[in-house]
Amino acid sequence: MAKATLTITDNRTGRSYEVPISYGTYAEYGATIRAEDLRQIKASEDDFGLMSYDPAGGNTAACRSAITFVDGDRGILRYRGYPIEELAEQSTYLEVAYLLLRGELPDHGQLDAWTREITLHTMVHESIKKFLDGFRYDAHPMGVMVGTVGALSTFYPEAKNIEDPACRATQIVRLIAKMPTLAAMAYRHQRGMPYVYPDNELSFTGNFLNLLWRTAEPRYEPDPILERALEVLFILHADHEQNCSANTMRCIGSSHPDPYSALSGAAAALYGPLHGGANEAVLRMLDRIESKDRVAAFVEGVKAGKERLMGFGHRVYKEYDPRARVIKTTADQVFCVTGVNPLLEIALELERVALNDEYFIERKLYPNVDFYSGIIYQAMGFPVDMFPVLFAIPRTAGWLAQWEELLLDSEQRINRPRQIYDGCDARDYVPLSERGVRSALEIRARGGECASPESSSSPGRAYG
Repeated sequence: MAKATLTITDNRTGRSYEVPISYGTYAEYGATIRAEDLRQIKASEDDFGLMSYDPAGGNTAACRSAITFVDGDRGILRYRGYPIEELAEQSTYLEVAYLLLRGELPDHGQLDAWTREITLHTMVHESIKKFLDGFRYDAHPMGVMVGTVGALSTFYPEAKNIEDPACRATQIVRLIAKMPTLAAMAYRHQRGMPYVYPDNELSFTGNFLNLLWRTAEPRYEPDPILERALEVLFILHADHEQNCSANTMRCIGSSHPDPYSALSGAAAALYGPLHGGANEAVLRMLDRIESKDRVAAFVEGVKAGKERLMGFGHRVYKEYDPRARVIKTTADQVFCVTGVNPLLEIALELERVALNDEYFIERKLYPNVDFYSGIIYQAMGFPVDMFPVLFAIPRTAGWLAQWEELLLDSEQRINRPRQIYDGCDARDYVPLSERGVRSALEIRARGGECASPESSSSPGRAYG
């Protein structure tokens, strides 16, 4: 039987090394070698040892995780082993949050207790209102969220006790419960509207709609179809493996701050247009196309490199994003209540043309979750600057599951990747009074500001 090892021959020295190969749950997706095992490969005794170079970590596993499984080649997404399609169809967001954090779906008693716990923590300290008043009247809601979530760490100083399981559990409940409240407050602050208190008689998503839209009515009654649509959207966005914001949560969490500070950093990562702002980019693209008749010309522009097709393709998925299939059905239900978003016709035609064009088929460019989510949110009445906020609310459960898994992993240490130094070699310090003429002469004598490692006698250094 073949050995689960990799033999590496260093042609510089002629020496061979045998490195163990380890596997995850699925051998075909999780065959890895430990990067530290490369350090033994040296050209000389004083050599630092071999490192791998992997910009953006596209082929490097930074952790072992049991939370989310993604198979991009087959279009599979599972939370703790459960297919996303089944969870979106049959579960609530709070059930899924419990699953991500506790590892199993709750029974009736567990779900009732969990829901009651979350419901009792939806209120925020009254001083948060004063904090919000410090933001400009037109502040972006996501910027407000990032700042306000971080500020919560000052309201709960005991949260720093991250090694206490009971303390961690309390902060997890607080964050999941308070994120919708903070999100709605950020929204209403931007519009100069008075803040609304949570209604404990409503569901998690129903209460969020109440916090957003309630005005003078004695009791807000959410539309059940929109309430359920939001549940589905929240489930689809709850976690997605080691994406940019989850990786940020783990990176910050590795230095052991309180979870509010770590989650604020994760939310800041989500704020970026390449992550949480992707569905906004889809809407802007559809607005620019203007009409169904102009889709064909736009597609030709994409193929010619003159236009960018937003909402298609994914860093992970090389098959149809399973979340996109679910969300398309949800869109039909929402539009029965809100009326059809005028952009939907353009989106459907764009999808039809692209999925029948060899250019996109060969490149495996299929609609992703962002392609339809923005259209749904807009139809429900959300402005585009709320889109990343709507992403952050459900992703809180995933971020916290990733954070706690990190803390319980004995192999994890403070995040500290290596680098390859490509800068100048040692240089003599030049006093300020001499830097003009003297520095210019020295630079010219060297043939440039700093000779690159490839063009100098000093190699790029790999010390971290």
